[in-house]
Amino acid sequence: MSRTTYALRPTVDAWEWQLRGSCRDADPELFFHPELERGAARQHRDAAALAVCAECPVLRQCRQHVLAHREAYGVWGGLTEDQREEIWAARTDRRRLRRAG
Repeated sequence: MSRTTYALRPTVDAWEWQLRGSCRDADPELFFHPELERGAARQHRDAAALAVCAECPVLRQCRQHVLAHREAYGVWGGLTEDQREEIWAARTDRRRLRRAG
């Protein structure tokens, strides 16, 4: 028997948390900006999406997923696209510093 088989599990177990997301009952357009949306309109839409996330019972799992899989678009895990980019950039900077040190 392969040593890796212990890590395999049914797909439903890995993704079941998504069924409990607060976003499932919200308008999907709230979480993804229309093309060329900028300024106050985008800030208001993001704030409304983040309010849904703030009450979500699976916020932690969603955030872990989106940061691990580098989802580039939309509000996920209580983070906007710009917030995720900042997190990823900070991680990259820390890795560079460790390698240089």
